[in-house]
Order: sequence, then C-alpha cells, then structure tokens
Amino acid sequence: MTNPHDIVLDVHERPATPTWFILSLQHLFAMFGATILVPYLTGLSPAVALVSSGAGTLAYLVITRGRIPAYLGSSFAFIAPIISAKAIGGVEGALLGCLSIAVVYVIVSMLIYKFGVGWLMRLLPPVVVGPVIMVIGLSLAGIAISMAMNDPATNTYSTTHFGIALFTLFVTIVCSMFFKGVFALVPILFGIVAGYLASFAMGLVDFTKVAEAPLFAVPDFVIPGITADPVFSWTIILLVAPVAFVTIAEHIGDQMVLSKVAGRNFLVEPGLHRSIMGDGIATAIASLIGGPPNTTYGENIGVIAITRVLSVFVIGGAACLAILFGFIGTITALIQTVPVPVMGGVSILLFGIIASSGMRMMIDKHVDFGMKRNLIISSVILVIGIGGAFIEVSADFKIAGMALATIIGLILNIVLPGREAAEKGGSIFTLED
Repeated sequence: MTNPHDIVLDVHERPATPTWFILSLQHLFAMFGATILVPYLTGLSPAVALVSSGAGTLAYLVITRGRIPAYLGSSFAFIAPIISAKAIGGVEGALLGCLSIAVVYVIVSMLIYKFGVGWLMRLLPPVVVGPVIMVIGLSLAGIAISMAMNDPATNTYSTTHFGIALFTLFVTIVCSMFFKGVFALVPILFGIVAGYLASFAMGLVDFTKVAEAPLFAVPDFVIPGITADPVFSWTIILLVAPVAFVTIAEHIGDQMVLSKVAGRNFLVEPGLHRSIMGDGIATAIASLIGGPPNTTYGENIGVIAITRVLSVFVIGGAACLAILFGFIGTITALIQTVPVPVMGGVSILLFGIIASSGMRMMIDKHVDFGMKRNLIISSVILVIGIGGAFIEVSADFKIAGMALATIIGLILNIVLPGREAAEKGGSIFTLED
C-alpha cells in the first residue's frame, strides 16, 4: 500500500488552476494514442471516440461518487468483434454490439451488488481468460501485417510502406524499453509521431483536409433513431457481448493496481459494483453516439502511480479536454492524415502484447498444463477463436470466433472434472491482492 505521506494530491484535493491544466493535459497525453487507434482500426470516428471517452469518464466519476481517480478510453479487446459486427450490420451493427457490452457490465454489476464477487471469480479462471486474451491479440495479427506491408491505394505489397511500418515499430520499441517516468507510458504516441514524420518525408502525408478543416466542427455522431436506423441482430449480440467478461477481468485488475497506488481498497469502497457499473454506463454513452466501448486505462493509472496525484478533479479536467479536442476540426483532420502503415507498425507490437499478456496471466497464476483439463480448455479456446469457427443456427443467427471460443471455454471449465484442484492455482484476482 502507498504511504499516505507520499501522496501529492489526494482524491478530493483540487490543484491550482495552472497546475490543474498541466496535470490534466498529461493524462490526455497518456490516453490519446491508444484511444484514437481503436476507432482508426474499426472505422469509427476518432473525434467521437474522444468525446465519448471524456463523457464516459465524467459519468464514471459521478457513478463512483468521485472516489476513484480512473480515466476511461477505447478498449483494444473489442477491435476484432467490432470489425466483425460492422461487416454484418454496418456501423449501426457495431454500435449494437457495443450497447450489448454495456448491458453485460450493468448485469454483472447488479449481480456483484446482490451476491458478492465469488461467483465471478469462479466463472473467470486464468485458464479461460488467458487463452481468450491470446485469441484477441492473435486474431488481429493479419490486420496489422496487412496494414504494415500493403499500399492502401492498391492493396499490394509496398517496400516503402513496410519500411515506414518497421521504422514506426522500432521507435515504439525503443521508447518502451528506454524511456523513463511519464514518457515510458506513451510509447504508442511517440511511435505514431515518429512514423508520421517519416511518412511526411517520404511524401505519404496529404495536408489538404487539414487546411480545409474548420477550427471547430461537430463530430460525426451516429445516434440510433436520429442520425441512423437502429439495428437488432442476435448474431451481433452473441458475437460481441461475451467478450465483455474479458474486459471485466481487466477492469478488476486495474482497480486492484489503483487501490495499491492510492493506499485504499476501491473494490470495497465505493465498491466493485459501482466501478463496473461506471464502465457500463460509459460504454452505453459511447454506443449511443457512435463511439467504441470504454474501459479503465492502465496508462492513466501509470501516470497516477508516478505523479502520486490522485485528484479526481485532474481526471475530470482530462475528460473535459478530451471532449473539447473532439470538437476541434483541425485535430480530427490531422488524425485522419496518419498513414495506414504507421498504424500498422504500432499495431504489430500492440496486438502481440495483447496475446502475450494472456500468456503472462496464465504464468503468473501458475496454470498447470500438466493437468489434462487445463490443456484441453486452453487448446480448444485457441483453435476455435483463431481458426474462426462459428455455429450458424439460421441465416440471421450465428455465434462466431472469439465469442464462441469464450462461451465454449466457460462451459468446459464448468463441466470438466478436476475444477477444484485447478482452482488452487489462483483466480485472476483476489480481494487480498
């Protein structure tokens, strides 16, 4: 636990205005690269993602009674499901999937409030969550390589584009390895900036849209029933919703880390049910205006750990800045000029890290693959998820890919014998951590 004397600003302390702005800008800097990458890859609006990130964070602070200094941004876990949902039902279908995630969050929150957290610990063992996280990363590998190697204009191999991607990847790796302090938390942003400058030198950047963009512009909100027709599909819901359990597991891990940094147990007060409800409402807000799902951000928790500034006023300030940035047309246009190979280079590392973090979870929790039970569960999840298996009940009803792998993994964990012995290795989280 953190020594209270090490805290620079506690949860409810408000800094002086100039300091407040700088500290909030620092959090915006930490979340920016990752938050715009998700809409970039899924075809949603980066400006809307910024607005929904800020609005979701403010809603989270209200729901948690202003007691948890957490920033919410776009989640990488939903990139593949959103892309698949969009292929089925367009942008409206993707937003239906996002809304189904919010519903899962809310239901889990109410169940935790009613029955405690023990049932969730048993439902999400490392042998299920770890392989599902690996599937999330590995299923996106082809997208990252295609973005890195091909000229988007012709969709054919380009040495120039691949060189830009590899340079971007190299800079991101160097920043991850050798930068210290707050700068170590934003290697994605540094990589994108370096790749962007290299692309500009190679003549791959077109500033026409930036010059034509107005200073202030309303983002391209997609509001079901107002700017778009609502879509309902069980296939999309069953494709996206089960993955919410993975981000719930990540959310709990973030809360545990934040509790250690702050020197108090946020899982007890204001309670895990409130923090998960906050994620759910934030994701609902995002899905109703055209943004990707939101979840607590590890990068911003890292900023808090380094600065020892726990103030929710600073987090709220960052949220307001994110909303403001979403309405600045020049920034939106500038984001759209980032060349595809730059994002491809960053994605190679990011998607690999996602897959590796699933493996790390199983190692950290001492999953014993000498047990046939564990070996069977992880093997089935990996092959079904990466192989793209699906169950087609009808032309309009399909359970596919990552969602099918998650559901089958949860079922196998329940029905296969030896569950008690396997659980001795530990759950993905414990309240004592």
